Amino acid sequence: MNRRLAKGLLSALAIVIALFWAFPVYWMVSSSFIPTAILQSFIPTFFPVNGTVSNYAGAIADGSFFSALGMSVAITLTVVLFCIIFAFLAAVAISRFRFRGRRSFVIAVLIVQMLPAEGLFIAQYKMVSSVHLLDSVIGVSVIYIAAVVPFTIWMLRGFVAGVPVDLEEAAMVDGLSRFGAFMRITFPLLAPGLVASGVYAFLQAWNEFTVALVLLPSEAAQTLPLWLRGFVQASATRETDWGQVMAASTLVAVPVIIFFLIVQGRLTSGLVSGAVKG
Repeated sequence: MNRRLAKGLLSALAIVIALFWAFPVYWMVSSSFIPTAILQSFIPTFFPVNGTVSNYAGAIADGSFFSALGMSVAITLTVVLFCIIFAFLAAVAISRFRFRGRRSFVIAVLIVQMLPAEGLFIAQYKMVSSVHLLDSVIGVSVIYIAAVVPFTIWMLRGFVAGVPVDLEEAAMVDGLSRFGAFMRITFPLLAPGLVASGVYAFLQAWNEFTVALVLLPSEAAQTLPLWLRGFVQASATRETDWGQVMAASTLVAVPVIIFFLIVQGRLTSGLVSGAVKG
């Protein structure tokens, strides 16, 4: 009885914490369907009974939304792709091979991760400006990749090191080459690490604001976080339209939600993929 009571209390506590965590998201989505006149009322409206999509129409009507969406998608996909490739190769190298400078490389990865991003803004701006890559997908992507790769290397290193080398050696005894053993035995077991690294890189690139603010000074080249800031500022000049602001915030968050819905199943199934031969 004591165990059941303790389990029930912990479950109730977990539900309460989850509700506190999810309420801001629910309030944002719910408010996006409520007219601003009702939102400014002293009586809060928790359910959009007479909801409207006019807030979304007003947010999308802004001419720069789709260009900002395309910019964010291009930068994020570039960062995710190259981060996974670079981090995967580096993690395999430091986990499977012994070479001169290996320890120094690992220490350098940790040190780079400790550097504050704000202290690098001037150097990053001058470097990107010197090669004429301001307001471009390539310029921002290179900086994002350099910032995200160190942690993804460290993350993938743990996954690679967690796969016993004996599995590859057994496959090589059965006649596979080293590359074939790695791709057929080890690589499927690394799927959770690759997906986790991709999720981390996606979130960092999609939500990043400060570096984009420095490297994308033109209003014609903006990511969605920059567009959202400009949208809020433009709304505040007349009178803040909180319904449209909430709709714009929801539009920025929707791609992240879709990405997680696609990835979460693969992340769960990847935990056991490749564990059974044949």
